Amino acid sequence: MDVSTVQYQKPLPTVGTKEGDKALREKTDQFEAIIIKMMLDEAMKDEKNLFNTNDPGDKIFKSMYRDELSNASAGGFGFSQMLFDNLSQKGIKTGE
Repeated sequence: MDVSTVQYQKPLPTVGTKEGDKALREKTDQFEAIIIKMMLDEAMKDEKNLFNTNDPGDKIFKSMYRDELSNASAGGFGFSQMLFDNLSQKGIKTGE
């Protein structure tokens, strides 16, 4: 496959620019949310239901709750900042 003929709809943001840093921050926050969600899932996997019901929607509700909790907490644990700093330094060194 010849990649020289591939057309991009919009240019990729570069690190070091305002929009590039904003895009990188969003992605690092999303990555941190995934890490937090995995930690919450593991920590709460043996959690007992308060009312001891076997409601089929209970697992879905708890998963959605942990997902929203992880998204709200993203950016506050430090993983995102550490990753952002590392990636932005690499982008400046290589000139990308």
